[in-house]
Amino acid sequence: MSAAADPQLTTLSRRWYVLIVLTLVYALSIADRYVMSTLIEPIKADLHLSDTAIGFLTGVALALFYVTAGLPLAALADRTNRRTMIACALGVWSVMTSCCGAAQSFSQLLLARIGVGVGEAGGTPPSTSLVSDYFPWRRRAFALSVYSVGASLGSMLGSSAGYASDAWGWRAAFYLLGIPGVVFAVVLVATVREPQRGQLDAATPIVRASLADTLRFLRTQPALVHTLAGASVYTLWAWGLMWWTPSYLVRSHGMALGDAGGALSLMHGIGGTAVLLLTMVVMGRLAKFDARAVPWFVAAVIAVATVPSIIAYTATSTRVALAAFWIFIPLSYAPFGPTFALIQNLVPSSMRAQAVALMLFFSNIANLVIAPQVVGFASDQLSARYGVESLRHALMPLAWVGSWAALHYLWVAKHLTAGLARAGNPVVGTALR
Repeated sequence: MSAAADPQLTTLSRRWYVLIVLTLVYALSIADRYVMSTLIEPIKADLHLSDTAIGFLTGVALALFYVTAGLPLAALADRTNRRTMIACALGVWSVMTSCCGAAQSFSQLLLARIGVGVGEAGGTPPSTSLVSDYFPWRRRAFALSVYSVGASLGSMLGSSAGYASDAWGWRAAFYLLGIPGVVFAVVLVATVREPQRGQLDAATPIVRASLADTLRFLRTQPALVHTLAGASVYTLWAWGLMWWTPSYLVRSHGMALGDAGGALSLMHGIGGTAVLLLTMVVMGRLAKFDARAVPWFVAAVIAVATVPSIIAYTATSTRVALAAFWIFIPLSYAPFGPTFALIQNLVPSSMRAQAVALMLFFSNIANLVIAPQVVGFASDQLSARYGVESLRHALMPLAWVGSWAALHYLWVAKHLTAGLARAGNPVVGTALR
C-alpha cells in the first residue's frame, strides 16, 4: 500500500456508511437532473414555452454546461478535499434546483438549470474517487455497483415529482427536491471524513496529476481507452434510445403519455434497482475469479440487451414492445458499477476523478447532445415518407449500436491485466485473490 490506511476509516461499518451516503447523493443528483422531464407539461403551460425551448432546458443546456465544468472540477477534485467538494456541489445544485421552482421566465429557468448542471459536474467524479479510497481495488466493482443504485432510485424520485405537482403545483416539486439536498450537504460534511488518497492501493501514487498528465497516461492504457469508448457508445445506445421512448410509445403504439411514463418508471425503478442489486452480488463473486470477468460480464449483458432493444423498436404489438422494454431497460443499468470500477482501477489514485470526468464528458455528449438531435433530425426527414411512424424508423438503426459497445468491453478484457499493473494494481496471474 502507498500509505498506511487509517483503521478508523477502513472498518466495515464506516465503509458502508460512506458508501450509502454517497449513493444517496448520487440519487439526488439524478432526481434533480431529470425532474424537468416529469414537469414538462405544467411548466410549458405556466411559462408559455414552446417544445423547442423546453427541449433545450431538459437536455442540451444542462449537458453543455455539465461537460464544460466537469473536467476542471475533476482536476480540482484530484488535488483537494473530495468530501468538502461533494458537499459544496450538492449544496449548489440543490439551491439551484430550488431556484428552478422560483423562476418566472424562460431565461430565469435557463440560468437555474445551468447552475444545476455546473453543481452536478462536481458530484460524481469525486464521489467515485472517494469510494475507491474506502474499498480496495478488488472490491471496487462491488462497491460502485452499490453506488450505482442511486441512478434507479433517483429516477424513481424524479418521477414522483408528478404527484407533488398535482397536489401543490410544479414549483413545490422543485422545492421538495432542492431543500433536503442543502440539509444533506451539511450532514455529509459533519459525518464523512476525507481518507488518505491512494491508501488502499498497491503502488505509490503520483502526488499530483494535471489533466494533461491524465491524457498522456490515457494514451498508454488501451484498456482505459476501450472502457471510455465502450461507456460512450453504451450511453449513446441505451440512454439515447430511452430519451425518445415515451414519445415512441405514444406515436407508434397509441399509448397515453401518462400510461407510457408510468410503465417506464416501473421499469427504471423496480427493474433497474433489481438488476443493480443483482449486479452487486455478481461483482462480489467475480472478485474471487479472473479480473477479466468484469468486462466479460458487461459485454455479455450489453449483447443480450441489444436483442430486446431491437425487438422493442420494431414490434407492432404493444404487448411485445413493452415486454421487450422490461428486459432492455433494467439490463441497461448493469454496466454502471463495473464501468466506474474499471476506470478507477485503470488509473493511479491521483487521476481518478479526472478519468471519471472524461467518461462523463464523452458519455453525456453522446447521450444528451448527439442522440436526441440526430434522432429528432432523422425523424423529421423521414416524416414525409413514414408519417407518424417516422420516429420508429429513426430509432431502429440506433437499437443495433449495443453490439458495438459490447465489442469495446471485450477489447478491455484483452488489455486488462497489463492495464491494472500499469495503474499500480498488479494481478498475480489473473485471479482476484
